[in-house]
Amino acid sequence: MSSDLIEVDEHYVKQLIPARSSRAKKGDNGVVLIVGGSKIYHGAPLLAALAAYRSGVDLVYVAVPESIAPALRAYNPSIIVLPLPDARLTKGSVNRLKGMLPKRVDSAAIGMGLSIAKVDALKDLIMYLVESNSSNRGSSIVLDASALIQDVLQVVKGRRVVVTPHAGEFKRLFGYDAGASEQERVMNVMKEARQYNITVLLKGWVDVISNGFKVAINRIHTCAMTVGGTGDILSGLLAGLLAKGMEPFDAAIASAYINGSAGINAYNRLGLHIMPTDMIDEIAYVMKRHDRITQ
Repeated sequence: MSSDLIEVDEHYVKQLIPARSSRAKKGDNGVVLIVGGSKIYHGAPLLAALAAYRSGVDLVYVAVPESIAPALRAYNPSIIVLPLPDARLTKGSVNRLKGMLPKRVDSAAIGMGLSIAKVDALKDLIMYLVESNSSNRGSSIVLDASALIQDVLQVVKGRRVVVTPHAGEFKRLFGYDAGASEQERVMNVMKEARQYNITVLLKGWVDVISNGFKVAINRIHTCAMTVGGTGDILSGLLAGLLAKGMEPFDAAIASAYINGSAGINAYNRLGLHIMPTDMIDEIAYVMKRHDRITQ
């Protein structure tokens, strides 16, 4: 095991969360884009969007197929829904999205519930966000679920990108098993993070996080979190923290901890009967302990 391995706890995370200026105006605390959803999986991008809002950002845009856009709009008026013309991600949908996006997108989470028709469309969207965005350094990117494919690795190399695979997605993304032991997982996550100069957050019985040089372990979660949607919440949280200006490695650590803590809080209230929305309600209570306001 690495002697520099970070064991994540509340004290460590408290040092990472940025303070908010007392003079902040709308937009100063982050603008997030969520791209996901399909005819079947309309809930995944919704959960990510709600989690991003609970992280404390100011604006959340959600791009989904127009067939499910009304459902998201009806669920919560806070979400800004951008309807895409195709049921799957195509170049036409990406071109339409480019025309609807605000001038500034601080971060984007892509892949939750998303059906991809053309890999080139996904690559085009990622490149547009990291290079063409009006933000000084482009958008930070979270890739999850269907966006975790080998074709994107050369596109994201060296970018402000966090990939969030579970063990099966790690194998699909990098071509081999993440490992059976904690030590194997630490070594393999660090290896791939260094090779592609990105941050890797491997979800599992413990979360392993690395930027290729440092490694962190998050043990804060509960077996109640096997319920579907907890990974979508993590992606939304992560996108929110990136939008607030956190570095990818730090944002990955904090989001894993906050996600797990929210799951524990929900479990303490409801036992092994939680829904992902119960966790979203707990995010604010977890993060409120770290709130700071500066002049």
